[in-house]
Amino acid sequence: MSTTIEPETGAAEAGSDPVREAVREVAGRAKQAARALATAPRDQKDRALSALADALVASTDRIVAANTEDLERGERTGLAPNLADRLRLDGPRIASIAQAVRDIVRLPDPVGEVVRGSTLPNGLQLRQVRVPMGVIGMVYEARPNVTIDAASLALKSGNAAVLRGGSAAESTNTVLVTLIREALESAGLPADAVATIDPWGREGVQHLMRARGLVDLLVPRGGAGLIKTVVENSTVPVIETGTGNCHVYVDASADPQMALEVLLNAKLRRTSVCNAAETLLVHRDSSFLPVALEALAAEKVRIHADPTALAEAAKLGVAAEPATEDDWYSEYLAAEITVGVVGSLDEAIAHIRTYSSGHTEAILTSDLRAANRFTAEVDSAVVAVNASTAFTDGAEFGLGAEVGISTQKLHARGPMGLAELTSTKWIVTGNGQTRS
Repeated sequence: MSTTIEPETGAAEAGSDPVREAVREVAGRAKQAARALATAPRDQKDRALSALADALVASTDRIVAANTEDLERGERTGLAPNLADRLRLDGPRIASIAQAVRDIVRLPDPVGEVVRGSTLPNGLQLRQVRVPMGVIGMVYEARPNVTIDAASLALKSGNAAVLRGGSAAESTNTVLVTLIREALESAGLPADAVATIDPWGREGVQHLMRARGLVDLLVPRGGAGLIKTVVENSTVPVIETGTGNCHVYVDASADPQMALEVLLNAKLRRTSVCNAAETLLVHRDSSFLPVALEALAAEKVRIHADPTALAEAAKLGVAAEPATEDDWYSEYLAAEITVGVVGSLDEAIAHIRTYSSGHTEAILTSDLRAANRFTAEVDSAVVAVNASTAFTDGAEFGLGAEVGISTQKLHARGPMGLAELTSTKWIVTGNGQTRS
């Protein structure tokens, strides 16, 4: 079975763009498939998802072989280490992805959920219910797990998905999309509910961004450059999944041992992900700064430091370099961190407001008033108290998986699960009422 829609020779009109026609054909077939998905019962969608989870496990060797091709090609072409880490799949990672699909099976179907309702004085009954978006376009890079997450969440929420997974993961994604389409067909659902435009490369993305009327929502997931390109060039509505310049602020009252454990987890659990901490702020009255610097150095973390932290590092014999203005804005996605000392909670909040990407910020404190002020005044998608930034994740939040972390404020914010992939409609039921 073909995993993609190949361009048809001579199908486009003379003088037209064959890539544009091909991408619009894929999107058009997805739109037709979305109509079937919108009314598919939960058990049918869950059968397809269960079949996909089983197929992922059964096809582990096949997926790893394709992924090895991508990794070897990436090594030859100089793929960045953080992207290579995101690209890499092995048995445990595939098993984890399959489990995430099974977790989605267990979640309630959001389609048809009544958000609110009432009966008007004239007897009209109103219900606002969740409905699928329609066709969701996903543009991402070197993240084959997103192929499964996006397709699974789209399916469960009654949407079709058109995917662009990037050339770095081309071999892996070809296998994954094949498995998805086979699982759809095994449950009696249209295979075109999930398709890829990878064969048409970056030019295909340009046309996907302009397929308004065929694609209902576009979600970019990747580096700042990719997201900026989609946001600035798309005529299709976009939900922005921003970069993760995440902050950890250690207040004067924080327990140093707890603070150290949280910091190292936030920074080092997996450095290549968007919820990794990139900036550490320490209150000047805290004893935590030397503890943090020595621990980070022991973990071979490259430290960019403000003058106060730089002087402390020199006293400790810890390697550090002066932080530049760009460092404070940086999402390193590597074993690097920027460290600064602040004189107050107000200064910490002001710093975060200036430099944060709006993803996740954490305060470590035993002062309830400080915690309450931090959560009230820090304007990010997720604000944590005495917990690692690493928890900002759809699975950890009980959403099963996510298509991304939205850092915007319209419609969806934070991890985007099933509910965030739906819109609503109003259903009005009467018995002949007319308006005067």
